[in-house]
Amino acid sequence: MWLDREGELVAQWKEGRVADLKQACNVWRKSAASGAGNCVEVAFTNESVLVRDSKDQLGPVLSFSPAEWSAFLIGARSAEFDLQ
Repeated sequence: MWLDREGELVAQWKEGRVADLKQACNVWRKSAASGAGNCVEVAFTNESVLVRDSKDQLGPVLSFSPAEWSAFLIGARSAEFDLQ
């Protein structure tokens, strides 16, 4: 289960998926360019962006605010995280 900053329950596992209590069901997506290797899946809820390892769908889920996710995408697109 996932709690928000105030300790309120906002999401939990339901039928093998993360269920946002404010949304009936999350749809997990991964890039069409992903292969059989190191992939992540992303789900968008009303208030957050959830990220999980596609090989471990019942494993941990990271939760980001829309602003945090946007900052990450900007950094990734500008090669900020590329290894030298």
